[in-house]
Amino acid sequence: MRTLFVSYRVTDLERSLRFYTALGYGVLGRVETGDGSHLVVLKFPEETAASLELVHRPAEGAVDVGSGVDHLAIRVDGLAGTLEALAEAGLHPGPVQRPGGPAGPKTSWLTDPDGYRIELVEWPAGHPDGMTAADFS
Repeated sequence: MRTLFVSYRVTDLERSLRFYTALGYGVLGRVETGDGSHLVVLKFPEETAASLELVHRPAEGAVDVGSGVDHLAIRVDGLAGTLEALAEAGLHPGPVQRPGGPAGPKTSWLTDPDGYRIELVEWPAGHPDGMTAADFS
């Protein structure tokens, strides 16, 4: 088994699409379900398959993120350049942090229009694309 994608319910589909396309996602496909609801499937340009789905169900009202979802982590190649591009696109990422110390990853946080938190991660040189058992040894 493997995880296919994460799905977020959103309050305002167009506002969320502006946010996520400014973050670098592209639209892979759309589905209208016939009851006024929409699904929009996104991926980053270098990905071969979907990684995020936005679900818009206007009949259910505004999204309440609550406390069950913590965050979505996204790997970036260069955090400084990414933060600059996001700021130019009108997004507001937080300051650079070094949660693992000077030899660990660089991170920054931002929040989408519905309150979902996103962690941007630049791995140290030579680190695999994702977390592995070596990160916990």
